[in-house]
Amino acid sequence: MARLADYFVLVAFGPHPRGSGEGQGQILQRFPEKDWEDNPFPQGIELFCQPSGWQLCPERNPPTFFVAVLTDINSERHYCACLTFWEPAEPTQEAVCTEDATEREEDVDEGGPAQLSPATPGPPGQLFAPKTLVLVSRLDHAEVFRNSLGLIYTIHVEGLNVGLENVIGNLLTCVIPLAGGSQRTISLGAGDRQVIQTPLADSLPVSRCSVALLFRQLGITNVLSLFCAALTEHKVLFLSRSYQRLSDACRGLLALLFPLRYSFTYVPILPAQLLEVLSTPTPFIIGVNAAFQAETQELLDVIIADLDGGTVTVPECVHVPPLPEPLQSQTHSVLSMVLDPELELADLAFPPPSTNASSLKMQDKELRAVFLRLFAQLLQGYRWCLHMVRIHPEPVIRFHKAAFLGQRGLVEDDFLMKVLEGMAFAGFVSERGVPYRATDLFDELVAHEVARMRADENHPQRVLRHVRELAEQLYKNENPYPAVAMHKVQRPGEASHLRRAPRPFPRLDDGMVQWIVDQATAKMQGAPPAVKAERRTTVPSGPPMTAILERSSGLHGNSARRLEVVRNCISYVFEGKMLEAKKLLPAVLRALKGRAARRCLTQELHLHVQQNRAVLDHQQFDFVVRMMNCCLQDCTSLDEHGIAAALLPLVTAFCRKLSPGVTQFAYSCVQEHVVWSTPQFWEAMFYGDVQTHIRALYLEPAEDRDHVQVGDVSVPEDERSALDVASEQRRLWPTLSREKQQELVQKEESTVFSQAIHYANRMSYLLLPLDSSRSRLLRERAGLGDLESASNSLVTNSMAGSVAESYDTESGFEDAETCDVAGAVVRFINRFVDKVCTESGVTSDHLKGLHVMVPDIVQMHIETLEAVHRESKRLPPIQKPKLLRPRLLPGEECVLDGLRVYLLPDGREEGAGGSGGGPALLPAEGAVFLTTYRVIFTGMPTDPLVGEQVVVRSFPVAALTKEKRISVQTPVDQLLQDGLQLRSCTFQLLKMAFDEEVGSDSAELFRKQLHKLRYPPDIRGTFAFSLGSTHTPGRPPRATKDKGPSLKTLSRNLVKNAKKTIGRQYVTRKKYSPPSWEHRGQPPPEDQEDEISVSEELEPSTLTPSSALKPSDRMTMSSLVERACCRDYQRLGLGTLSSSLSRAKSEPFRISPVNRMYAICRSYPGLLIVPQSVQDNALQRVSRCYRQNRFPVVCWRSGRSKAVLLRSGGLHGKGVVGLFKAQNAPSPGQSQADSSSLEQEKYLQAVVSSMPRFADASGRNTLSGFSSAHVGSHGKWSSVRASGRSGGLGVDVGSRLAGRDMLSPPQANGAPPDPGFLQPQRAALYIIGDKAQLKGVRPDPLQQWELVPIEVFEARQVKASFKKLLKACVPGCPAAEPGPASFLRSLEDSEWLIQIHKLLQVSVLVVELLDSGSSVLVSLEDGWDITTQVVSLVQLLSDPFYRTLEGFRLLVEKEWLSFGHRFSHRGAHTLAGQSSGFTPVFLQFLDCVHQVHLQFPMEFEFSPFYLKFLGYHHASRRFRTFLLDSDYERIELGLLYEEKGERRGQQACRSVWEYVDRLSKRTPVFYNYMYAPEDAEVLRPYSNVSNLKVWDFYTEETLAEGPPYDWELAQGPPEPPEEERPDGGAPQSRRRVVWPCYDSRPRAQPDAISRLLEELQRLETELGRPPERWKDTWDRVKAAQRLEARADGRGTPSSLLVSSVPHHRRSLGVYLQEGPVGSTLSLSLDSDQSSGSTASSSRQAARRSTSTLYSQFQTAESENRSYEGTLYKKGAFMKPWKARWFVLDKTKHQLRYYDHRVDTECKGVIDLAEVEAVAPGTPTMGAPKTVDEKAFFDVKTTRRVYNFCAQDVPSAQQWVDQIQSCLSDA
Repeated sequence: MARLADYFVLVAFGPHPRGSGEGQGQILQRFPEKDWEDNPFPQGIELFCQPSGWQLCPERNPPTFFVAVLTDINSERHYCACLTFWEPAEPTQEAVCTEDATEREEDVDEGGPAQLSPATPGPPGQLFAPKTLVLVSRLDHAEVFRNSLGLIYTIHVEGLNVGLENVIGNLLTCVIPLAGGSQRTISLGAGDRQVIQTPLADSLPVSRCSVALLFRQLGITNVLSLFCAALTEHKVLFLSRSYQRLSDACRGLLALLFPLRYSFTYVPILPAQLLEVLSTPTPFIIGVNAAFQAETQELLDVIIADLDGGTVTVPECVHVPPLPEPLQSQTHSVLSMVLDPELELADLAFPPPSTNASSLKMQDKELRAVFLRLFAQLLQGYRWCLHMVRIHPEPVIRFHKAAFLGQRGLVEDDFLMKVLEGMAFAGFVSERGVPYRATDLFDELVAHEVARMRADENHPQRVLRHVRELAEQLYKNENPYPAVAMHKVQRPGEASHLRRAPRPFPRLDDGMVQWIVDQATAKMQGAPPAVKAERRTTVPSGPPMTAILERSSGLHGNSARRLEVVRNCISYVFEGKMLEAKKLLPAVLRALKGRAARRCLTQELHLHVQQNRAVLDHQQFDFVVRMMNCCLQDCTSLDEHGIAAALLPLVTAFCRKLSPGVTQFAYSCVQEHVVWSTPQFWEAMFYGDVQTHIRALYLEPAEDRDHVQVGDVSVPEDERSALDVASEQRRLWPTLSREKQQELVQKEESTVFSQAIHYANRMSYLLLPLDSSRSRLLRERAGLGDLESASNSLVTNSMAGSVAESYDTESGFEDAETCDVAGAVVRFINRFVDKVCTESGVTSDHLKGLHVMVPDIVQMHIETLEAVHRESKRLPPIQKPKLLRPRLLPGEECVLDGLRVYLLPDGREEGAGGSGGGPALLPAEGAVFLTTYRVIFTGMPTDPLVGEQVVVRSFPVAALTKEKRISVQTPVDQLLQDGLQLRSCTFQLLKMAFDEEVGSDSAELFRKQLHKLRYPPDIRGTFAFSLGSTHTPGRPPRATKDKGPSLKTLSRNLVKNAKKTIGRQYVTRKKYSPPSWEHRGQPPPEDQEDEISVSEELEPSTLTPSSALKPSDRMTMSSLVERACCRDYQRLGLGTLSSSLSRAKSEPFRISPVNRMYAICRSYPGLLIVPQSVQDNALQRVSRCYRQNRFPVVCWRSGRSKAVLLRSGGLHGKGVVGLFKAQNAPSPGQSQADSSSLEQEKYLQAVVSSMPRFADASGRNTLSGFSSAHVGSHGKWSSVRASGRSGGLGVDVGSRLAGRDMLSPPQANGAPPDPGFLQPQRAALYIIGDKAQLKGVRPDPLQQWELVPIEVFEARQVKASFKKLLKACVPGCPAAEPGPASFLRSLEDSEWLIQIHKLLQVSVLVVELLDSGSSVLVSLEDGWDITTQVVSLVQLLSDPFYRTLEGFRLLVEKEWLSFGHRFSHRGAHTLAGQSSGFTPVFLQFLDCVHQVHLQFPMEFEFSPFYLKFLGYHHASRRFRTFLLDSDYERIELGLLYEEKGERRGQQACRSVWEYVDRLSKRTPVFYNYMYAPEDAEVLRPYSNVSNLKVWDFYTEETLAEGPPYDWELAQGPPEPPEEERPDGGAPQSRRRVVWPCYDSRPRAQPDAISRLLEELQRLETELGRPPERWKDTWDRVKAAQRLEARADGRGTPSSLLVSSVPHHRRSLGVYLQEGPVGSTLSLSLDSDQSSGSTASSSRQAARRSTSTLYSQFQTAESENRSYEGTLYKKGAFMKPWKARWFVLDKTKHQLRYYDHRVDTECKGVIDLAEVEAVAPGTPTMGAPKTVDEKAFFDVKTTRRVYNFCAQDVPSAQQWVDQIQSCLSDA
């Protein structure tokens, strides 16, 4: 029983002590005046009566009522029912108010209960002061309070004749039951009657209608998010203008949280004076009047629910985790069915008559029922995770959170994790965990209804039925007596508050009230306590838990087969069948990724421990440890699935004998797992074990009884759970004698104590490393000492008085000394011991004893470990696989021998099995070697199922771009090892973990050596140079050069080189004929007669006064003339070396030797093409205007339009200013800049004039000035004037190139518009420059050239883009979401293809300008990166010659090498370039060529492999070709001419071109069989990103042999199937599996033509003939085909290649042609240029050419062969007998013979017309021995006698007859 009301208080308005305008509450009277002993008077009631503040009011307001809640220090809630009414203010009160009335603003919104209108400064009208009647109670009977206070107010207002003291006295003495569903009628003695019903169960909250109202105000989603927020301990604030609504909403939210109790700050109505409480750091649920909304705005972490507006605002910084799916969506849908039953019927065609919705009270219970179900589903099976740590004297219960999450399958779920860690759940466990107590609705639900809820999931109607059943129970709980007698309480009359009250509320007689209270108390004390004993029972546990959502574990669905494999492997290990076990091990390790397999492993091992098979031999021990490590590696730190827990007893059981008396246990090998250093894991384990022992403690005495009653069911003894045992014990406890009770308590305490000692030992086993000096392992464990922060305990202990203080000073393991490791472990164990012992009630004496023991335990263990460590060192090492030596190139030497490493998968899927499901080649076990040229890994896959495949991955040292240290797990033992990740620009990645035998010093040495080789101090240290020197013994070491060689030393060098290079003396005036580059049978260029004539007549101005060249210069000249660019200039007909005027008129350009000493521009070649009219001495001045002195020079001329392409560096700032902004009249003291810019202008003018079309009208036929889209205003260029037209192409070209809107209609694919788009008015010269350089340049309409500003990317952007491209193609670690999407995303982020697109776009534009007859000067950046790319691409697209092998070489030598692309700098080849990093400008150019090659495969003589080869070797430093930055530097090192001079035997190639030549002779790998160029084809590739493909150079790899670009290495030993093949050729041996990324596909399955050529070579060698070169065979086949086609008289097969393909794109060599006959395929192999043939003839030719292609390689069926076979024929005089294939042809009347059957070339013919006789012959010398004499016969012709021999007599006879018959026929 309890008092209905504890206190009655009367509070009135009083002045504020500090005299502010606000008043304050004053307690006028309170009853009883003495505090109750059990319930002191709550503080602060005055604030809560008027939450908005005490204020006077200008008119009488109606009385208000609300219930505020106060919480005391013991978290008891006090309900304060407040009824407020207004009375006229007393004069003193008014005075207070009037003083301030003028200064006060209106404080409170109209929502506040009281309100003050600002008074006028005169005497105010009548004011009213609030007065409040307050009832304070611990019971929540709001309605009763409302009625009782209302009654008191009515008596006062209506002046009823009832003593107020009596009523109040009766109210304070009224006693009612707490629960149990009783009904009580009370009367306060004023003729009133009220009925109070108490709820059936005290534990279920009473909500009345509050939940339903909450949903009404906020809606489903909002309430759900508030629910989750309250559960996950966020701050929730309600706003409303009504106080009653605030308290209802808070009550409703709390009711939803049942069965959890909210234990944080709970203030449904917060007074204005206490608003700062909102900034408290702890969670809360608080209600505040909406008037104070402004004050809540700056709260950053509070979720605000506005009840009046129906919104919930969650701040950005707050994350409220939602319910786990599928519960979230299920709850949502059930709630909507309850709240809106019409929703289901809304779409029906014939809706049923409207169902009447449930009443608000009923709906309230239905909504609560939904949440009750939700909790039952969330917490289902929670009792199985309770640990009974103590039973007596009080139960101590712990909850195993990790196990619960693991078994529910919700390890990742944020929501449940937070709920379980929260305070509310801690309270839930301590309250509901108790095994023997009264049960309620929730206990029943969670134990018995789970299966039903599972079954109903998909049947909404059944769910609804269940919800309604629960709602009925909840309703019955609140209203046990439905037919309740009506209340009878007087109420005041209508508008009574407006009537003038007879008098203020009177002062009551204290004595009288107190007397009534005392009377009642005395009576109560005499009466016996009417306590209804609660019925306590054992709480049902319900079915074991299941996962909330049955997720199939995807890849590792644990089929029975996997578990079978695990069991077999373990039984093999214990039976000693090691080979079998070894075979299964990889499969087991893979299976152990799945949970079931891990569990299976622990069970199997347990069985073996039970059978006493725990002592193992070394191999068994290794296997068991490996499997354990594999199991533990996937365990999280909390061990949700109990795997570590199951292994813990095993690791202390399995052991091996190292030597007599020294045993090593498994725990010393499985320490490196995070779970062992997690205190929560140890606590859960400890409590689990304690529970087992305590259960055993109570089961033992009961052995005589077989069955025990638990509840009503009898259960076999051994099946009872610990909770059942505990429940039984709690039931018996009160019946036991005191001594018995003491004894049980002691027993339990000592059980816990002994377990604590046991765990101290176990923890020392797993935390102390085997080698205590090596504390690496411990450092890597997240600070072991840091326990307080992360504790699994549900009761947070403040360990203030505990012994732990002394150990708390340090956290984690810092130092490597033994004592420190020991100290850290001691601290860790001590903290653990403190925590668990305090929680489990171990006595303080015992605890102290433990603290003394722990250091000893640790010390003893360290000593044992020292012996074990010492002995384990002596074990013979495990047999590691033999290291495979890599094959090296000639001259390549090993720098560091193999370091054992594991090569790990790097994110490229194929190597590790991948989507194709290939073998897991990686991880592989082997060694890494460092040679002077490469880093090489060779090894075998660790997965033995892959077989004996050798895995090789290597890359040139020079290609290394990034090296980083990593820490990784080795694939076999799962140990953490140091590793290295090396990334190369040839798209290889070595991600290696060093084997434990490799010391850190060896690894460090490897890194240092690698670094030294990657960045040699000088270029001479690179492989290409050091290699050369080892092979040229006669060469003395070079003297070290002075840093900046003077011109003198330079010319001396030049002389030396020149002498070396050219043996013959150069004759003056001798015509120089170039080396023949024309071996391809193409017509000579039309201006062949214009050979370069080397002349001595140079301008006197540039050289010495003497007009003759110095001999040294002459030498240099001749060397320069030999260079590639010179040969090319001659081919293009660009100029002579003479400047004598005799030829100047005819020749617009000349070759100037002005730079032969590299004095003007270091990075240019020695000979340059300049306009004929410009003198050499002017060039020096022109060059000053350009960056790096790279002035414009001609590099190509179009044979058709005669337009020239020029290149230069960008203009200097001053050059631009000088050229374009110079004043018209030069100032008298003209500066040098001005003069040089004038020179520059003249120079450009000379270029324009030298073009044939513009030369005649030198000044007149000009075009508009620089009028690109970016510069609007017109102004002057410099002083040169000419008439011209404005407008023109500038706008067009400029805007197109700048990537702006194209003015001409673009075509699809980004192809250029029709060539016709260039208007007829064109400038003679377009200067393509960088937009940034040309800023502020003012156009002048009177010039002949136009500037086209474009935006280009810089080298650093190329570098950054390449870095990202590398990461995209070779990620380094597996992608988060595997699949093509992530690759494409990262590829796009790299912007590599966008750069390719820009380059192609600019190049195509330049090609069009050139094609249309305008010259172009490309003048970008310094003129050696993007300029080179664009210029080379333009030439490649415009001139078919550069698309041949020879031409491409020339192009690269001329534009990239001679014109000084800085290969060493961009490749970061030396120490100096290390900081600049690798910038693949040349690779980008090759990629562009590759894109063009893809679109025009028939236009290139070289294959895509050739481009990859160059791409690989330009960075590999194997050849000297791509080293150094310019010709000048190459000359300085003496490199430029030695290739021609010093030819020595089979030395290693130094030049990549020489290597390509040699290789091309042996194999057609660089040749493109589809090569069939069209005449004078200008290529215009599509450049849109959508048309570009990722180059497979970036993505493919061959793990069988490493990169295939070092041909000697790639052509490894022949494939094993070839050599094993028996003569009969058993079919299965011919087949082999080709794996992507392992085998080289082109080698495994070459294309048809390569295959046929290989077959030919094989047959030739079989027949003992020297094999013919592939090129000759190929050319012969093509020639034969051409002849045959001509013989047909129908044009050549190339006419099949229809030339009207749009955009001249002959993208494939094979075309389908439709015709009446159907389609035929034509494969053209012809390079002959002719076209024009009818469709029909081409169809026949197509068929014809296809047949001849193949007939070449078969016996010629087309010939008429009467008889054929093999005969031996005697050679001519002194020649031996030889077997030949003879064919007797009756039609042609001849006997032909061939070398062998499939030979296509006839070796000789005997004309039968000349045969005189055929007679039997005799064997002569050297005849075949085994043949019968009769098999010889002779054929006598008019010229000689032929001796033949057949294989046997019958065939000889046959031959003779056949020849005879032929003769007779004739």
